[in-house]
Amino acid sequence: MLNGYRLNVCRKKCCLILSIFFACFTLQVMAQSVPEYTVDAAWPKRLPNNWIIGQVAGIAVDSNDTIWVIHRPQSLTPQEAGAIQNPPFSLCCVPAPSVLQFDQAGNLLQAWGGPYWDRENSLWVDDSPDGVWPSNEHGITVDREGNVWLAGNGDGNLVLKYNNDGTELLLVIGTVESSSGPGMNTEDFDEVIITGGSNDIARLGRPAEVEVDEGAREVYIADGYANRRVIVFDMDTGEYKRHWGAYGRVPNDAPLPSYDPDAAPAQSFLGPVHSVRLSDDGLVYVADRTANRIQIFLKDGTFVEESFIAPWTLSNGSVWDIEISPFAGQPFLFVADGANNRIWIVNRESMELVGEIGGGGRNAGYFDWLHNVAIDSDGNIYTAEVNEGKRIQKFNLLD
Repeated sequence: MLNGYRLNVCRKKCCLILSIFFACFTLQVMAQSVPEYTVDAAWPKRLPNNWIIGQVAGIAVDSNDTIWVIHRPQSLTPQEAGAIQNPPFSLCCVPAPSVLQFDQAGNLLQAWGGPYWDRENSLWVDDSPDGVWPSNEHGITVDREGNVWLAGNGDGNLVLKYNNDGTELLLVIGTVESSSGPGMNTEDFDEVIITGGSNDIARLGRPAEVEVDEGAREVYIADGYANRRVIVFDMDTGEYKRHWGAYGRVPNDAPLPSYDPDAAPAQSFLGPVHSVRLSDDGLVYVADRTANRIQIFLKDGTFVEESFIAPWTLSNGSVWDIEISPFAGQPFLFVADGANNRIWIVNRESMELVGEIGGGGRNAGYFDWLHNVAIDSDGNIYTAEVNEGKRIQKFNLLD
């Protein structure tokens, strides 16, 4: 009987061990399964004050899971902003302030910044702190202290750091220059954009996006439309730290041919350098938009690897923005593609496409010039659209 008792105990222990093993295996498989989403067509809620938003050039989620948006009031047409014309064209609408903060339910928490329309004189007026608001808003992020970082290109190539309610300008990276001297003509602006090139450590070149490294107290800038680099500064003082170009090399501004899917990869960033993201394991992901690729680096600029996303894409390119899964191991990248108008889901380990969200169209859940993607701690996705899209959307993670 004793032997039988021992055998029974052993069997129970084996069953328990096997149960734990299969439970852990199941959790691991679930963690790696491709996430699925459904659009929340009621998000966000209607804005107050007869407000309307223009091209949305940045979206971010802060450490409290509130959603921050930066849009371009000056992109609204007179018909869209009919209520502010002199005389008014219509009852609708009034441009919202450039920066808006929402909760996960879509309630507007605050709004501030950007130019306002002077109806009497028929011009846009900048009354922001120190009067350095960029003429073309582009990119937003919020650090753990609640400070709001904005990238600005156009008239002035700047990264701006504001306090949480926008009443205080804390830091300016770059210089406020335009319209004269050597520079670079762009298809988006009539003025000449002044930049000293991709190895100038004082001036930026139409920066696109910002990422902060709280531990190292550093800010990474995707720089940008006129330059071909990632550049890093101290996030408290603005002191220059380092920069690099494609493959971790010294940037080269020599002319490049347009992207050709059958040609060898460009040895410089083809640009624009449109997004930069940091993973928890210390990697730096950089979007080289019209080259249809993500290049991956260590934080010191050492090149690790590159991966091509929808490499058949021409014109505006396929890699517009990058977001990283918030769950353990950060198994997925979410890549906003404003040419093919969808979000590509990429396995972060293999860098293979494993899924997609959306497609081209104007209905809820589809995109028109998808520009940015962000994700909250619950795994829900938020998107921003430019050109004629001019909207934000939320996609809820399905269980």
